[in-house]
Amino acid sequence: GRSGDAGRRAVVLAAADPANPYGAALPWPQHPGDVGHKPGRKAGSLVVLVDGHLVLYVERGGKTLLSFSDDERLQPAVDALALAVRDGALGKLTVERADGGSIVDSPLAAALEAAGFHPTPRGLRLRA
Repeated sequence: GRSGDAGRRAVVLAAADPANPYGAALPWPQHPGDVGHKPGRKAGSLVVLVDGHLVLYVERGGKTLLSFSDDERLQPAVDALALAVRDGALGKLTVERADGGSIVDSPLAAALEAAGFHPTPRGLRLRA
C-alpha cells in the first residue's frame, strides 16, 4: 500500500521482502525505549517505510506495533497501513500493543483512529 501526505511516499512491505533494506543492507534502528520486542525479518511481520525511513514495524498477526518515528512521517505510515487493510492485503487488523504498552495509552492511538481504526475491547481495529 502507498499513501501520500505532503509529498511523502509510504510503503507497506513484508519484513522479509528483499525491497526492505532493514535487517539486510541496513541494521535495524535502535528503538528509543526498552519495549521487550525487537524487529526482525520474520515471516508475517510488516514494515512501513516513509521516504525510505523505517517508521512502523508490525509484528506477525498485527497485535503489536513498534514505532521508530514520532514526527511528520507517523501519520503517512499509519495511513498506508490502513490503506493496505482496506485494499484487502491484510484482512482485519487489531492493534493491542504499541512500543511495549497498551495501544490505548500510546501516542499511536490518535494516528490510528485518524486513519479509521475503531476502539474495541481488545484494542484498535480496522477491517477490509
